[in-house]
Amino acid sequence: MLFDQTGWDALLDFLAQGLAGASWWQMLLFTLAMTHITIVSVTLYLHRHQAHRALDLHPAVAHFFRFWLWLTTGMVTKEWTAIHRKHHAKCEQEGDPHSPQVFGIRKVLWQGAELYRAEAKNEETLRRYGHGTPDDWIERHLYARHSRLGVSLMLILDVALFGAAGLAVWAVQMAWIPFWAAGVINGIGHYWGYRNFEAPDASTNVFPWGVIIGGEELHNNHHTFPTSAKFSVKPYEFDLGWLYIRALAALRLARPKKVPPKLAFGQVKPVPDEKTLEAIIANRYEVMARYAREMRAAVRAEWATLRAQVGDESLLKLARRWLHRDDDKVPASVRARLQQLLGHAPSLATMHAMREELRRLWSDAALSREQMARELQAWIQRAEQSGIEALHRFAQRLRAAQLAPTAP
Repeated sequence: MLFDQTGWDALLDFLAQGLAGASWWQMLLFTLAMTHITIVSVTLYLHRHQAHRALDLHPAVAHFFRFWLWLTTGMVTKEWTAIHRKHHAKCEQEGDPHSPQVFGIRKVLWQGAELYRAEAKNEETLRRYGHGTPDDWIERHLYARHSRLGVSLMLILDVALFGAAGLAVWAVQMAWIPFWAAGVINGIGHYWGYRNFEAPDASTNVFPWGVIIGGEELHNNHHTFPTSAKFSVKPYEFDLGWLYIRALAALRLARPKKVPPKLAFGQVKPVPDEKTLEAIIANRYEVMARYAREMRAAVRAEWATLRAQVGDESLLKLARRWLHRDDDKVPASVRARLQQLLGHAPSLATMHAMREELRRLWSDAALSREQMARELQAWIQRAEQSGIEALHRFAQRLRAAQLAPTAP
Protein backbone atom coordinates (compact mmCIF):
# COMPACT_ATOMS: atom_id res chain seq x y z
CA MET A 1 0.00 0.00 0.00
CA LEU A 2 1.22 3.50 -0.87
CA PHE A 3 -0.41 4.99 2.25
CA ASP A 4 -1.28 3.57 5.61
CA GLN A 5 -4.29 4.89 7.50
CA THR A 6 -2.25 7.73 8.97
CA GLY A 7 -1.12 8.77 5.50
CA TRP A 8 -4.67 8.75 4.16
CA ASP A 9 -5.85 10.78 7.14
CA ALA A 10 -3.10 13.32 6.51
CA LEU A 11 -4.04 13.55 2.82
CA LEU A 12 -7.73 14.02 3.62
CA ASP A 13 -6.85 16.63 6.21
CA PHE A 14 -4.72 18.48 3.65
CA LEU A 15 -7.52 18.37 1.07
CA ALA A 16 -9.93 19.67 3.67
CA GLN A 17 -7.83 22.55 5.05
CA GLY A 18 -4.60 22.93 3.05
CA LEU A 19 -1.42 24.29 4.55
CA ALA A 20 -3.07 27.48 5.80
CA GLY A 21 -5.89 25.80 7.70
CA ALA A 22 -7.96 28.91 6.95
CA SER A 23 -11.60 29.41 7.87
CA TRP A 24 -14.16 30.33 5.20
CA TRP A 25 -14.00 34.04 6.00
CA GLN A 26 -10.22 34.04 5.85
CA MET A 27 -10.39 32.43 2.41
CA LEU A 28 -12.96 35.05 1.39
CA LEU A 29 -10.70 37.90 2.51
CA PHE A 30 -7.75 36.31 0.72
CA THR A 31 -9.78 36.01 -2.49
CA LEU A 32 -11.01 39.60 -2.31
CA ALA A 33 -7.49 40.90 -1.64
CA MET A 34 -6.00 38.93 -4.52
CA THR A 35 -8.69 39.95 -7.00
CA HIS A 36 -8.43 43.57 -5.89
CA ILE A 37 -4.69 43.64 -6.59
CA THR A 38 -5.53 42.24 -10.03
CA ILE A 39 -8.08 45.01 -10.62
CA VAL A 40 -5.50 47.62 -9.58
CA SER A 41 -2.97 46.04 -11.94
CA VAL A 42 -5.42 46.26 -14.84
CA THR A 43 -6.55 49.83 -14.28
CA LEU A 44 -3.17 51.34 -13.36
CA TYR A 45 -0.75 49.32 -15.46
CA LEU A 46 -2.64 48.01 -18.50
CA HIS A 47 -5.17 50.79 -18.91
CA ARG A 48 -3.76 54.10 -17.72
CA HIS A 49 -0.04 53.37 -18.10
CA GLN A 50 0.21 51.13 -21.16
CA ALA A 51 -2.86 51.76 -23.31
CA HIS A 52 -3.20 55.53 -22.88
CA ARG A 53 0.21 56.65 -21.60
CA ALA A 54 -1.61 58.84 -19.07
CA LEU A 55 0.63 57.64 -16.26
CA ASP A 56 4.33 56.95 -15.81
CA LEU A 57 5.19 54.10 -13.43
CA HIS A 58 8.51 53.28 -11.81
CA PRO A 59 9.99 50.25 -13.65
CA ALA A 60 9.84 48.12 -10.50
CA VAL A 61 6.14 48.91 -9.98
CA ALA A 62 5.33 48.33 -13.65
CA HIS A 63 7.12 44.98 -13.59
CA PHE A 64 5.33 43.91 -10.43
CA PHE A 65 1.97 44.59 -12.13
CA ARG A 66 3.12 42.73 -15.23
CA PHE A 67 4.17 39.72 -13.16
CA TRP A 68 0.95 39.80 -11.14
CA LEU A 69 -1.25 39.82 -14.25
CA TRP A 70 0.72 36.91 -15.69
CA LEU A 71 0.21 34.99 -12.43
CA THR A 72 -3.48 35.77 -11.92
CA THR A 73 -4.96 36.29 -15.40
CA GLY A 74 -2.56 35.07 -18.08
CA MET A 75 -3.21 38.27 -20.04
CA VAL A 76 -0.44 39.52 -22.33
CA THR A 77 0.29 43.25 -22.13
CA LYS A 78 0.55 43.74 -25.90
CA GLU A 79 -2.72 41.94 -26.57
CA TRP A 80 -4.74 43.83 -23.94
CA THR A 81 -3.25 47.18 -24.94
CA ALA A 82 -3.83 46.66 -28.66
CA ILE A 83 -7.43 45.51 -28.20
CA HIS A 84 -8.25 48.44 -25.95
CA ARG A 85 -6.67 50.99 -28.28
CA LYS A 86 -8.64 49.51 -31.18
CA HIS A 87 -11.81 49.79 -29.10
CA HIS A 88 -11.23 53.54 -28.76
CA ALA A 89 -10.30 53.94 -32.42
CA LYS A 90 -13.36 52.04 -33.69
CA CYS A 91 -15.75 52.71 -30.81
CA GLU A 92 -19.35 51.59 -31.52
CA GLN A 93 -18.43 50.95 -35.18
CA GLU A 94 -17.67 47.88 -37.22
CA GLY A 95 -14.28 46.70 -36.02
CA ASP A 96 -14.87 47.56 -32.35
CA PRO A 97 -13.73 44.35 -30.60
CA HIS A 98 -16.41 44.41 -27.88
CA SER A 99 -19.14 47.00 -28.33
CA PRO A 100 -22.67 46.06 -27.15
CA GLN A 101 -23.93 48.43 -29.85
CA VAL A 102 -22.35 46.05 -32.38
CA PHE A 103 -22.58 42.61 -30.74
CA GLY A 104 -25.51 43.14 -28.37
CA ILE A 105 -25.43 43.56 -24.60
CA ARG A 106 -25.88 39.86 -23.77
CA LYS A 107 -22.99 38.81 -25.96
CA VAL A 108 -20.56 41.32 -24.45
CA LEU A 109 -21.77 40.90 -20.86
CA TRP A 110 -21.57 37.13 -20.75
CA GLN A 111 -19.07 36.33 -23.51
CA GLY A 112 -16.76 39.34 -23.34
CA ALA A 113 -13.76 37.13 -22.60
CA GLU A 114 -14.43 35.12 -25.76
CA LEU A 115 -14.52 38.34 -27.80
CA TYR A 116 -11.20 39.34 -26.24
CA ARG A 117 -9.57 36.01 -27.04
CA ALA A 118 -10.82 36.13 -30.63
CA GLU A 119 -9.40 39.62 -31.19
CA ALA A 120 -6.10 38.65 -29.53
CA LYS A 121 -5.52 36.28 -32.47
CA ASN A 122 -5.82 39.14 -34.96
CA GLU A 123 -2.21 39.86 -35.96
CA GLU A 124 -3.22 43.08 -37.72
CA THR A 125 -4.69 44.42 -34.46
CA LEU A 126 -1.52 43.58 -32.55
CA ARG A 127 0.73 45.08 -35.22
CA ARG A 128 -1.22 48.31 -35.62
CA TYR A 129 -2.23 49.03 -32.03
CA GLY A 130 0.29 47.16 -29.88
CA HIS A 131 3.27 49.48 -30.31
CA GLY A 132 5.28 50.64 -27.32
CA THR A 133 4.48 47.64 -25.12
CA PRO A 134 7.18 45.58 -23.32
CA ASP A 135 9.37 43.49 -25.60
CA ASP A 136 12.21 42.46 -23.28
CA TRP A 137 13.60 38.98 -22.74
CA ILE A 138 11.22 37.99 -19.94
CA GLU A 139 8.21 39.16 -21.96
CA ARG A 140 9.23 37.19 -25.06
CA HIS A 141 10.37 34.04 -23.28
CA LEU A 142 7.99 33.83 -20.30
CA TYR A 143 5.06 36.25 -19.97
CA ALA A 144 3.90 36.15 -23.60
CA ARG A 145 5.26 32.75 -24.63
CA HIS A 146 3.98 30.86 -21.56
CA SER A 147 0.94 32.93 -20.59
CA ARG A 148 -0.86 29.89 -19.14
CA LEU A 149 2.00 28.92 -16.85
CA GLY A 150 1.27 31.75 -14.43
CA VAL A 151 -2.36 30.82 -13.80
CA SER A 152 -1.28 27.18 -13.45
CA LEU A 153 1.12 28.19 -10.70
CA MET A 154 -1.69 30.19 -9.11
CA LEU A 155 -3.85 27.07 -9.09
CA ILE A 156 -1.12 25.08 -7.37
CA LEU A 157 -0.65 27.84 -4.79
CA ASP A 158 -4.38 28.09 -4.03
CA VAL A 159 -4.76 24.32 -3.60
CA ALA A 160 -1.63 24.16 -1.45
CA LEU A 161 -2.96 26.91 0.82
CA PHE A 162 -6.62 25.90 1.06
CA GLY A 163 -6.89 22.32 -0.12
CA ALA A 164 -9.88 21.42 -2.27
CA ALA A 165 -11.48 24.78 -1.45
CA GLY A 166 -8.56 26.38 -3.28
CA LEU A 167 -10.20 25.26 -6.52
CA ALA A 168 -13.10 27.60 -5.79
CA VAL A 169 -10.70 30.41 -4.84
CA TRP A 170 -8.85 29.94 -8.12
CA ALA A 171 -12.09 29.81 -10.13
CA VAL A 172 -13.17 33.17 -8.69
CA GLN A 173 -9.76 34.65 -9.52
CA MET A 174 -10.01 33.43 -13.10
CA ALA A 175 -13.56 34.76 -13.56
CA TRP A 176 -13.02 38.14 -11.87
CA ILE A 177 -11.49 40.11 -14.75
CA PRO A 178 -13.53 38.45 -17.53
CA PHE A 179 -16.74 39.33 -15.69
CA TRP A 180 -16.00 42.78 -14.30
CA ALA A 181 -13.74 44.17 -17.01
CA ALA A 182 -14.70 42.30 -20.18
CA GLY A 183 -18.36 41.96 -19.25
CA VAL A 184 -19.50 44.80 -17.01
CA ILE A 185 -17.28 47.66 -18.20
CA ASN A 186 -17.19 46.75 -21.89
CA GLY A 187 -20.88 45.80 -21.82
CA ILE A 188 -22.88 47.78 -19.27
CA GLY A 189 -20.38 50.66 -19.56
CA HIS A 190 -21.63 51.20 -23.11
CA TYR A 191 -25.28 50.43 -22.49
CA TRP A 192 -26.64 51.57 -19.12
CA GLY A 193 -25.77 54.28 -16.60
CA TYR A 194 -25.47 58.05 -16.47
CA ARG A 195 -23.49 60.37 -18.73
CA ASN A 196 -21.65 63.47 -17.62
CA PHE A 197 -20.51 64.28 -21.14
CA GLU A 198 -21.79 63.96 -24.67
CA ALA A 199 -18.84 61.86 -25.79
CA PRO A 200 -19.07 60.65 -29.42
CA ASP A 201 -20.03 57.11 -28.36
CA ALA A 202 -22.46 55.31 -26.06
CA SER A 203 -20.18 55.18 -23.00
CA THR A 204 -21.77 55.56 -19.57
CA ASN A 205 -20.69 55.85 -15.97
CA VAL A 206 -21.95 52.64 -14.37
CA PHE A 207 -21.66 54.02 -10.84
CA PRO A 208 -20.26 57.28 -9.41
CA TRP A 209 -18.00 55.55 -6.88
CA GLY A 210 -15.34 53.51 -8.61
CA VAL A 211 -14.35 51.05 -5.89
CA ILE A 212 -15.09 47.50 -7.05
CA ILE A 213 -13.40 47.93 -10.43
CA GLY A 214 -10.84 50.50 -9.30
CA GLY A 215 -12.45 53.53 -10.96
CA GLU A 216 -13.27 51.86 -14.27
CA GLU A 217 -16.94 52.33 -13.35
CA LEU A 218 -16.52 55.96 -14.51
CA HIS A 219 -16.43 54.89 -18.14
CA ASN A 220 -18.11 57.90 -19.76
CA ASN A 221 -15.60 60.17 -18.05
CA HIS A 222 -12.77 58.00 -19.38
CA HIS A 223 -14.04 57.98 -22.97
CA THR A 224 -14.43 61.75 -22.81
CA PHE A 225 -10.86 62.27 -21.55
CA PRO A 226 -9.05 59.03 -22.52
CA THR A 227 -5.54 60.37 -21.87
CA SER A 228 -6.38 61.44 -18.32
CA ALA A 229 -4.92 59.45 -15.43
CA LYS A 230 -7.88 60.49 -13.29
CA PHE A 231 -11.36 59.16 -14.08
CA SER A 232 -13.50 61.11 -11.60
CA VAL A 233 -14.58 64.63 -12.61
CA LYS A 234 -17.56 65.55 -10.43
CA PRO A 235 -17.33 66.36 -6.70
CA TYR A 236 -19.52 63.36 -5.83
CA GLU A 237 -17.48 60.87 -7.88
CA PHE A 238 -14.66 58.75 -6.47
CA ASP A 239 -11.90 56.99 -8.40
CA LEU A 240 -10.06 54.50 -6.22
CA GLY A 241 -7.39 54.05 -8.88
CA TRP A 242 -6.59 57.75 -8.65
CA LEU A 243 -6.15 57.40 -4.88
CA TYR A 244 -3.55 54.69 -5.48
CA ILE A 245 -1.85 56.84 -8.12
CA ARG A 246 -1.56 59.73 -5.67
CA ALA A 247 -0.11 57.39 -3.04
CA LEU A 248 2.46 56.03 -5.51
CA ALA A 249 3.23 59.57 -6.67
CA ALA A 250 3.92 60.60 -3.06
CA LEU A 251 6.46 57.77 -2.92
CA ARG A 252 7.89 58.88 -6.29
CA LEU A 253 6.83 55.60 -7.86
CA ALA A 254 4.31 57.12 -10.30
CA ARG A 255 3.75 60.37 -12.19
CA PRO A 256 0.33 61.24 -13.65
CA LYS A 257 0.83 63.08 -16.93
CA LYS A 258 -2.63 64.52 -17.49
CA VAL A 259 -5.96 65.04 -15.72
CA PRO A 260 -9.34 66.21 -17.10
CA PRO A 261 -9.49 69.89 -18.05
CA LYS A 262 -11.69 72.16 -15.97
CA LEU A 263 -13.99 74.85 -17.29
CA ALA A 264 -13.43 78.04 -15.32
CA PHE A 265 -15.19 81.38 -15.47
CA GLY A 266 -13.80 84.87 -15.10
CA GLN A 267 -15.22 88.24 -16.00
CA VAL A 268 -17.84 88.42 -18.74
CA LYS A 269 -16.10 89.68 -21.88
CA PRO A 270 -17.93 92.18 -24.08
CA VAL A 271 -16.48 90.36 -27.09
CA PRO A 272 -15.46 86.68 -26.75
CA ASP A 273 -11.97 86.29 -28.22
CA GLU A 274 -9.68 83.44 -29.23
CA LYS A 275 -8.84 82.75 -25.58
CA THR A 276 -12.55 82.25 -24.93
CA LEU A 277 -12.71 79.95 -27.96
CA GLU A 278 -9.69 77.98 -26.73
CA ALA A 279 -11.32 77.46 -23.33
CA ILE A 280 -14.62 76.35 -24.89
CA ILE A 281 -12.99 73.89 -27.29
CA ALA A 282 -10.71 72.43 -24.61
CA ASN A 283 -13.78 71.91 -22.42
CA ARG A 284 -16.30 71.22 -25.20
CA TYR A 285 -17.75 68.14 -23.53
CA GLU A 286 -18.33 70.06 -20.31
CA VAL A 287 -19.85 72.91 -22.34
CA MET A 288 -22.27 70.52 -24.04
CA ALA A 289 -23.09 68.88 -20.71
CA ARG A 290 -24.06 72.31 -19.33
CA TYR A 291 -26.15 72.93 -22.43
CA ALA A 292 -27.85 69.56 -21.90
CA ARG A 293 -28.82 70.60 -18.37
CA GLU A 294 -30.34 73.81 -19.72
CA MET A 295 -32.35 71.84 -22.28
CA ARG A 296 -33.65 69.39 -19.70
CA ALA A 297 -34.61 72.32 -17.48
CA ALA A 298 -36.44 73.93 -20.42
CA VAL A 299 -38.39 70.71 -21.03
CA ARG A 300 -39.39 70.60 -17.36
CA ALA A 301 -40.44 74.26 -17.45
CA GLU A 302 -42.72 73.65 -20.42
CA TRP A 303 -43.93 70.23 -19.29
CA ALA A 304 -47.45 71.27 -18.29
CA THR A 305 -48.03 73.31 -21.45
CA LEU A 306 -46.63 70.65 -23.76
CA ARG A 307 -48.58 67.87 -22.08
CA ALA A 308 -51.81 69.78 -22.75
CA GLN A 309 -50.84 70.37 -26.38
CA VAL A 310 -49.27 67.02 -27.24
CA GLY A 311 -51.26 64.73 -24.97
CA ASP A 312 -48.47 62.15 -24.99
CA GLU A 313 -46.43 62.00 -21.82
CA SER A 314 -44.12 59.33 -23.26
CA LEU A 315 -43.06 61.83 -25.91
CA LEU A 316 -42.01 64.29 -23.23
CA LYS A 317 -39.94 61.60 -21.54
CA LEU A 318 -38.24 60.91 -24.86
CA ALA A 319 -37.47 64.63 -25.13
CA ARG A 320 -35.75 64.67 -21.74
CA ARG A 321 -33.68 61.64 -22.71
CA TRP A 322 -32.76 62.44 -26.31
CA LEU A 323 -33.24 66.12 -27.10
CA HIS A 324 -29.77 67.08 -25.85
CA ARG A 325 -28.00 64.25 -27.72
CA ASP A 326 -26.16 64.58 -31.02
CA ASP A 327 -28.54 64.06 -33.93
CA ASP A 328 -26.57 61.11 -35.29
CA LYS A 329 -26.84 59.35 -31.91
CA VAL A 330 -30.65 59.60 -31.76
CA PRO A 331 -32.51 56.57 -33.20
CA ALA A 332 -34.40 57.40 -36.41
CA SER A 333 -37.77 56.45 -34.90
CA VAL A 334 -37.15 58.73 -31.91
CA ARG A 335 -35.92 61.54 -34.15
CA ALA A 336 -39.22 61.62 -36.02
CA ARG A 337 -41.22 61.82 -32.79
CA LEU A 338 -39.00 64.58 -31.42
CA GLN A 339 -39.68 66.67 -34.52
CA GLN A 340 -43.39 66.29 -33.75
CA LEU A 341 -42.79 67.66 -30.27
CA LEU A 342 -40.58 70.52 -31.46
CA GLY A 343 -43.41 71.65 -33.71
CA HIS A 344 -45.38 72.49 -30.55
CA ALA A 345 -42.43 74.11 -28.74
CA PRO A 346 -40.67 76.89 -30.71
CA SER A 347 -38.27 77.70 -27.87
CA LEU A 348 -37.13 74.07 -27.58
CA ALA A 349 -36.82 73.90 -31.36
CA THR A 350 -34.55 76.96 -31.28
CA MET A 351 -32.41 75.50 -28.49
CA HIS A 352 -32.17 72.19 -30.35
CA ALA A 353 -31.08 73.90 -33.59
CA MET A 354 -28.58 76.16 -31.86
CA ARG A 355 -27.06 73.21 -30.05
CA GLU A 356 -26.11 71.66 -33.40
CA GLU A 357 -24.73 75.01 -34.58
CA LEU A 358 -22.54 75.26 -31.49
CA ARG A 359 -21.28 71.70 -31.91
CA ARG A 360 -20.28 72.45 -35.52
CA LEU A 361 -17.87 75.11 -34.25
CA TRP A 362 -15.29 72.48 -33.34
CA SER A 363 -16.47 69.82 -35.76
CA ASP A 364 -15.78 71.81 -38.93
CA ALA A 365 -12.11 71.24 -39.72
CA ALA A 366 -12.25 73.76 -42.58
CA LEU A 367 -12.66 76.75 -40.24
CA SER A 368 -9.60 78.73 -39.16
CA ARG A 369 -9.26 79.95 -35.58
CA GLU A 370 -10.25 83.46 -36.64
CA GLN A 371 -13.34 82.15 -38.41
CA MET A 372 -14.25 80.00 -35.43
CA ALA A 373 -13.91 83.00 -33.11
CA ARG A 374 -16.22 85.05 -35.35
CA GLU A 375 -18.71 82.15 -35.52
CA LEU A 376 -18.66 81.93 -31.72
CA GLN A 377 -19.29 85.66 -31.39
CA ALA A 378 -22.24 85.42 -33.79
CA TRP A 379 -23.66 82.39 -31.97
CA ILE A 380 -23.49 84.10 -28.58
CA GLN A 381 -25.14 87.22 -29.97
CA ARG A 382 -28.02 85.20 -31.48
CA ALA A 383 -28.45 83.27 -28.25
CA GLU A 384 -28.66 86.48 -26.21
CA GLN A 385 -31.17 87.98 -28.64
CA SER A 386 -33.32 84.83 -28.89
CA GLY A 387 -35.65 85.88 -26.08
CA ILE A 388 -35.09 82.49 -24.41
CA GLU A 389 -33.89 82.89 -20.84
CA ALA A 390 -31.98 79.59 -20.78
CA LEU A 391 -30.08 80.50 -23.95
CA HIS A 392 -29.29 84.00 -22.71
CA ARG A 393 -27.99 82.64 -19.40
CA PHE A 394 -25.87 80.04 -21.18
CA ALA A 395 -24.42 82.59 -23.62
CA GLN A 396 -23.41 84.88 -20.76
CA ARG A 397 -21.51 81.99 -19.17
CA LEU A 398 -19.70 81.33 -22.45
CA ARG A 399 -18.52 84.95 -22.51
CA ALA A 400 -16.80 84.34 -19.17
CA ALA A 401 -15.23 80.97 -20.07
CA GLN A 402 -11.51 80.59 -19.52
CA LEU A 403 -8.90 77.87 -19.15
CA ALA A 404 -8.13 76.63 -15.64
CA PRO A 405 -4.85 75.06 -14.47
CA THR A 406 -4.98 71.25 -14.75
CA ALA A 407 -1.74 70.25 -13.06
CA PRO A 408 -1.99 66.69 -11.61
